[in-house]
Amino acid sequence: MPSTFPGRELVKKFLQENDIKSTDLAKMYGMTKQEVSDYLSGRKTNPASNQFVLKVIRDFNI
Repeated sequence: MPSTFPGRELVKKFLQENDIKSTDLAKMYGMTKQEVSDYLSGRKTNPASNQFVLKVIRDFNI
């Protein structure tokens, strides 16, 4: 699977610009804050993290 690092950066920038906290994102997707943090930071790069990043991009039209 291709790298989703550019997507992760887009999501982080979008969250910062729109004053959305990772805690809020975690609640929206039924995840823990730590999971969201790991996915967006790139600490976890498994298929689930990639799908999460792509879903956020689609859901928010980033």
